[in-house]
Amino acid sequence: VFKHKMGSSVLLTVFCLLTPLHAATVSDLSLKNMDFAMNLYRRIASYHDKNIFLSPLSVSAGFTALLMASAGDTRQEILRGLNLEQLEEAERPEAIPQLFQLLHHNISGNGSLKLEQSTAIFVRQHFNIEKEFQDNMRKFFNAEIKTLDFSNTEGSVSFINEYVKRQTADKVTDMISDLDEFTQLLLVNTIFFQGDWEMPFDPNLTQNAPFHIDNYNIVQVPMMFLDDEFYTMEDVPLGAKVLKLPYREGVSMLILLPNKGRDYTEIDDEISAERFQSWIQKLRKIKLEVNMPKFKMEQSYPLQKILPDLGISSVFTNAANLSRLSQDGGLKVSKVLHKAVIEVDETGTMAAAVTRIGIIPYSLPRTFTVNRPFFFFIYHEDTSCLLFMGRVIDPTKY
Repeated sequence: VFKHKMGSSVLLTVFCLLTPLHAATVSDLSLKNMDFAMNLYRRIASYHDKNIFLSPLSVSAGFTALLMASAGDTRQEILRGLNLEQLEEAERPEAIPQLFQLLHHNISGNGSLKLEQSTAIFVRQHFNIEKEFQDNMRKFFNAEIKTLDFSNTEGSVSFINEYVKRQTADKVTDMISDLDEFTQLLLVNTIFFQGDWEMPFDPNLTQNAPFHIDNYNIVQVPMMFLDDEFYTMEDVPLGAKVLKLPYREGVSMLILLPNKGRDYTEIDDEISAERFQSWIQKLRKIKLEVNMPKFKMEQSYPLQKILPDLGISSVFTNAANLSRLSQDGGLKVSKVLHKAVIEVDETGTMAAAVTRIGIIPYSLPRTFTVNRPFFFFIYHEDTSCLLFMGRVIDPTKY
């Protein structure tokens, strides 16, 4: 039985296609991916003032698979939109996919971290896919390629949903409800993360407390409490504080909390890979009382409507050049669905011993109280790779 663990996060990206090493390093890729993440986040944020949650790594990995399918202007647009242009090597089109492969190996290489990514391509019967593309998909993404009879839409929908459900430990059960009868190829990219806090919160100390959505709206939320030593810092020019909550196995959540009276929308524009790196470098350990809301979110984004704002547009039109995927002309991407789920609660491995060193019992506790809109980032420490990011405006909204 799959139990909700702290920070169970799941995400997937779906591409729906219709017919008629290295000079660069893994850390370069992580930085580029982080700036792409911030750009994508800002576009989504410009549409509404609600909760946001996404996996930049999943979007990038999925589009890198598409990068191997594309040529000409379509390829250049994807490179620029993903912020990967500088990592491109003219003589080695496989350079970027190799970097993603290496990154994935660095993140989950020792097998202790529960982070699973998978890619699958569902192809209409009698559809001709280039052998080189198939080989590259298997080589770099360990991708499954399956043939489906899309005219049997019910059977195809059921098959794809079952695949997604299996890859996401049953967290996403109904990814798609229907398929266009003209669908020729569907690419699904999933990422699943399950993390236990290094220092779990005690559920007995969780109690309802106010969360200030804005000056006029207050909701009651279950607020978790933990008194320990934490890494924290203050970004004075930005008007925000940063708190690091480590998971086990080398992954951490970074909370960015705007100061009281500081509008989170002003901070939206200031978040960058460079700034993120500076937060991590300036973290210092101090004794803190942390109050943080439990929350869970499920978010879906039709990226075909958002990515043109980042310059990735021709792939969704009749001008798409996907000739490296298939010589059968007239291919374009009709849909890119991005779905993410996260659940944040107290649970973790409660038996884990927590060694407390150098805590002065009579020192006055400082507090870090997350009782207003905040941002969070889940990242892999060794590579600085951003796995997930989001903002919480109202923790009671699923």
